[in-house]
Amino acid sequence: MRPARLGLAALLVLTACASSVDQQRATTCRQAVPALAPPGTTPRILHIGAGPTPDALRVDYAVAGPSTLAARQRWVLCGFGPGAELLSITTEHGPMNGAALYLLKQFYLDTPDAAAADPGATAP
Repeated sequence: MRPARLGLAALLVLTACASSVDQQRATTCRQAVPALAPPGTTPRILHIGAGPTPDALRVDYAVAGPSTLAARQRWVLCGFGPGAELLSITTEHGPMNGAALYLLKQFYLDTPDAAAADPGATAP
C-alpha cells in the first residue's frame, strides 16, 4: 500500500473511533437527563453540542409536567476523561459532588433503566 493511502486509511480509522467516542459521550450525558430532571416531569432533548472544553458536552433540554404550566429549558454539562469516562456533571444549579456522581453512575447510568428512559435516543 502506498504511504498516502496508508495515511488516509489511518485517518479514517481514527475518525471512526473519535465519532464512536463522541456518540458514547452524547448517549451517557443524554441518559443522565431523566435522573436530573425534576420529579414528575418529562424531559425532551433540544440540543446536544460541544461544551466549553474539548472533553465537555452540553445537553439542552426542556421539562414539562403537571406542576409546570409551560416547558422550562434546562441544561446539563458533562465532563469526560479518556474515552467516554464520565468525570463530572454540572447543571444550572451548579456542579454535582463526587458522591452524587458516583451514585448516579453506579446505580442509574450503568443499569438498563438509563437506556429505557433515554429521552433522546433518536435526538440530533
